[in-house]
Amino acid sequence: MALNRLTTGRTLWPLALASLLTLAACSDEPQQGMEGMKVPVSVIQVQPQAAVLRTELPGRVQAIEDAEIRARVNGIVQSIDFEQGSKVKAGQLLFTIDPAPYQAARDQAAAQLKNAQAAAQTARLLAQRYTKLIKQHAVSQQDYDNAVAQSRQAEAAVAAAQAALESAKINLDYTRVTSPIDGTIGKAQVTVGALVSATSATSLATVHRLDQVYVDITQPVAQIAELRRQIADGIVKPDANGDAQAEILLDRGTTYRHPGKLLFSGVAVDPGTGQVNLRALFPNPEQILLPGLYVRVRLAQGVDQQALVVPEQAIQRTSDGKNTVVLVKDGKAVFTPVEVGPRTEHGYILYQGIQAGDQLMVEGFQKVRPGAPVQPMPWKQGQGDAAGQGGAQPAAAGGQPGAEKPAGDAAAAAKPAAGQAH
Repeated sequence: MALNRLTTGRTLWPLALASLLTLAACSDEPQQGMEGMKVPVSVIQVQPQAAVLRTELPGRVQAIEDAEIRARVNGIVQSIDFEQGSKVKAGQLLFTIDPAPYQAARDQAAAQLKNAQAAAQTARLLAQRYTKLIKQHAVSQQDYDNAVAQSRQAEAAVAAAQAALESAKINLDYTRVTSPIDGTIGKAQVTVGALVSATSATSLATVHRLDQVYVDITQPVAQIAELRRQIADGIVKPDANGDAQAEILLDRGTTYRHPGKLLFSGVAVDPGTGQVNLRALFPNPEQILLPGLYVRVRLAQGVDQQALVVPEQAIQRTSDGKNTVVLVKDGKAVFTPVEVGPRTEHGYILYQGIQAGDQLMVEGFQKVRPGAPVQPMPWKQGQGDAAGQGGAQPAAAGGQPGAEKPAGDAAAAAKPAAGQAH
């Protein structure tokens, strides 16, 4: 019996070994076939085109006119004559300060003027009589000179009284506080019965003109220097219209419907920030832009006639933070580092790493690793990822190009993904 078991074991051992070798050979064949499989990817052919160079910069909205309404006389606020937050016209009554003491001062000044005028009349008549008498030698020269001097002094007193009356009238007018401009008024800073002072210039309210607004922008001086270099080298041509167009980007990337124009660029650099101040003017008929609002401003700075523009999703970001694209050369995927330039309406301008006529991969990154064979197919803008290939993710907020998943991770995941598809 023991002899039979030994014989049977010796017979089964070669059979088991042969089975294992057969399975290993079967598992190797798909691996070898998978290595030579071409992954279908969507590509475009890069061609030079004219592109408007735009840059996005931070800005702060400022009212085109701000009128701070302040007290110009001392007194008690009798009434508030406007609706807070409403639109007001120039000359419209806003506040009334107790006018009684200023009416009394005006009446007193008016009385003093009449007194000065009466004294001036008497002095003038005396001087006229002495003028006749001096010719007849009826009065002394001294008396005549005194009469003429008194007449002139009386006339000066009349002028002073007139000025005092005018000052009293002005102070009385200041008790009626009016709006100096057309605009929208905010809240009242005082209440009825409050004591206001001209000495401390008590703030009463503020009127903003908002039919148009300024946007104060800051731009790094390095960007300006680079733009000037490109213009000097003939790469970029300045805007032929002369007025630089500006757009405002609101929350969630929406564009403000009314375009503006750049008024001026600063001539000095802020030593604390290394930036230059710019100002743009925007229409604001709906009063969407309010003073103090933070916005992003997109400025058109020139035209690049030979720009190499690629879709945003074609730019990948590696794990070390560099931007790369995938070119198709000799049927293989070539990962190439690039320098990303300004954003345009159709994507980003690339300055280094690609040339006109290159085939650039737009979709299918998740199944591709460096040097892998690929099957290029024309890309149709707006199409989705086919058969689970997966395309590049949109750029993150802030306009930075590149997929959220690093290109290195996508390359590392290519082999398992291909095995699953196979």
